[in-house]
Amino acid sequence: MTTTDRSAVVGAPHSTWAQVMAERLARVAAEGRWRSPRPFDALGVKGRLDTEGTIVSFASNDYLGLSAHPKVVAGAAAALERWGAGAGASRLVTGSRPVHQELETALADWKGSEAAVTFPTGFAANLGALSVLGGLSGRILSDELNHASIIDGCRLARAELAVYHHADPDHVDHLLARPGPPAVVVTDTVFSMDGDVAPLEELAAVCRRHGALLLLDEAHAVLGPHPGPEVTDGLCVVRVGTLSKTLGSLGGFVAGPRQVVDLLVNLARSYIFTTAQSPADAAAALAALGVLRSGEGTALCARLAGYVERVAPGHPSPIIPVILGTEERALACSERLLAEGLWVPAIRPPTVAEGTSRLRVTLSAAHTDEQVDHLVRTLAAITS
Repeated sequence: MTTTDRSAVVGAPHSTWAQVMAERLARVAAEGRWRSPRPFDALGVKGRLDTEGTIVSFASNDYLGLSAHPKVVAGAAAALERWGAGAGASRLVTGSRPVHQELETALADWKGSEAAVTFPTGFAANLGALSVLGGLSGRILSDELNHASIIDGCRLARAELAVYHHADPDHVDHLLARPGPPAVVVTDTVFSMDGDVAPLEELAAVCRRHGALLLLDEAHAVLGPHPGPEVTDGLCVVRVGTLSKTLGSLGGFVAGPRQVVDLLVNLARSYIFTTAQSPADAAAALAALGVLRSGEGTALCARLAGYVERVAPGHPSPIIPVILGTEERALACSERLLAEGLWVPAIRPPTVAEGTSRLRVTLSAAHTDEQVDHLVRTLAAITS
């Protein structure tokens, strides 16, 4: 509820909750921003979308198509047989299973970190990491286009917060030059609505100069950037990731120094006070990581990169925005694509700024050449 909403409730003491909720829902509808989920009966990118018939989705974050990979499905099935559908409790009570530790060891090795810890979702991972590290620091600097989970994690930290200009290391340098405690600088590495990338080397240099901790959310970084020694050397770097995008499963993780992981296990409320990630999800992610780090994974990444180049030459990620301006135009173009059997949702305020409503195309290695060609032709026809 916004401040205006709360004021309305206070100013109308005789309103019932039913009236308050009905009025708020009516405002959402009047603003043309009513949303509801649509059932999509699919295994992979192609399936039946409620009343629309068979369509191809260009809206999924399953970038490598691993959610339907036979090894990933088999890994989840084996875990179901061995441990059942749920973990039954939080990790620190009775919810931890051997597969959770196996996955954390593999994730730490993948990220070149001392340790890793998993969370039930990527959102929970950011809440845990930022509430603990930001709370210890008392000072956070966050990119203005960071994901909602980062924004909410910053709020939970109850720290001094400065929002810096998008992908602007000079602004970060300016803010860090002010007197204050050692800071946390947090950024997405690939931004979820524009698909652009953060200037990691420059940010790392600024953090190194001021003794700041650099927290990287790599949720969408299937094609990079992949931080190397130029980013990590001589700097405390914490890497947050999700298991639901590149790895096609469900969950999140934080990888970094052992001290950071130990702090999160002992202090992060989104780890301590929630039921553990299901064993099947953990096993699926572990199997997917095995595929990713094999020759097959290399080929899938190359295939995905080739699709990106075909749709938007030179673009750095599989998230490709088609900025259309008004909400009405974005919705109309989305409907025209759907009529052609292509599901590309319209993204509009408050998710993005006023005047920047768009189509958000996301590509997957699971798409076929024919499907991508159809998308390119249809986009050109409806947006010209």
